[in-house]
Amino acid sequence: MARYADPGLVDWVESGGGPLVVVPAEVLTRWEGADGEGPESDYDRACAVVGDTGLLTVGPSQALVLGDEPASTTYLPEHGVFVRWVAAESEAELLGSVEAALEDAAWEDGQVWHVPGPVVLFDSAWPGSEVEPDNHARVELTPGRYEVRSALARPNLDTEFQLVRLVQLLPLP
Repeated sequence: MARYADPGLVDWVESGGGPLVVVPAEVLTRWEGADGEGPESDYDRACAVVGDTGLLTVGPSQALVLGDEPASTTYLPEHGVFVRWVAAESEAELLGSVEAALEDAAWEDGQVWHVPGPVVLFDSAWPGSEVEPDNHARVELTPGRYEVRSALARPNLDTEFQLVRLVQLLPLP
């Protein structure tokens, strides 16, 4: 994880160049990253996602791929949103713009993600069995269905970031 301020307001997860992935903790070791033995690795599948987000099957669950840019990413639980740093003069400037951006965002229609509980955010090239304290973030999510929506925020000429919001849906009757 990289810190963009001293001591850093939040922890950011970085990518080596490919997409980041959010895998349910209960199936984390089933994510093989770039090390898969089949004709297409999990990393290949993540790279094939078109658009801001996508869902991939991992065992009996689904992983959320944060596609498009390999942007440094953090999760803000108070807003239920992943923030993906595209451009900003400082971490404080970027994070200070999030709340207004959430209200003004032009949200793209999302997918429904079935989440069994806590998830782990990391570089999709890594095998889930090899995540280490400095290369991932654990996100505590309540089990359930979430609508995944994304939006691009440009609060000023120097600041741009992507938002990926998780909105928990009511249980099905």
